[in-house]
Amino acid sequence: MVNILVGCTGSVATIKLPLLVNGLIGLNPEIRVRVVVTEHARHFFEENNLPADVEVFHDADEWAVWNKRGDPVLHIELSKWADIFLIAPLDANTLSKIANGLCDNLLTCIVRAWDLNKKLFFCPAMNTKMYQHPITATQINTLESWGYKEVPVIEKTLMCGDTGAGAMAEVDTIVKTVQDFVKL
Repeated sequence: MVNILVGCTGSVATIKLPLLVNGLIGLNPEIRVRVVVTEHARHFFEENNLPADVEVFHDADEWAVWNKRGDPVLHIELSKWADIFLIAPLDANTLSKIANGLCDNLLTCIVRAWDLNKKLFFCPAMNTKMYQHPITATQINTLESWGYKEVPVIEKTLMCGDTGAGAMAEVDTIVKTVQDFVKL
């Protein structure tokens, strides 16, 4: 059994979430997928487009499960459950938060609690100008220095009409990267 937690942030590339989840599940019947989304990611997909057995977690869920000492803490529980954390897409805002240690939502709290002996993949996705800003390379290097693995962006015409680097890797590339790691 391989448990994969997929994180999505506020990038238009989140529209590919159903394809990504189905691609991961299709690798092997032993794969279980859960999804955690930022509030801005919710703008780009409909939960009913995901398989019915895939749980989706939001920021509000963090506070719904804890009432008193001894109750589970969701970001800790999810970080323990997952064998792999795949953040696809990782927008510029959340990249910056993670690289600087901020944890102000469920997804960034999971990253902060992540066991560095387990694999975390991240797939940047942002406008070309944002991607080319010098701070982006610095932040990606920071994540890689912690052992996180980048699935590099691609060049294409973005939703905004600009053409250049910054688009999230193709779903097939992301799925293959995970497949190569888990040797399924």
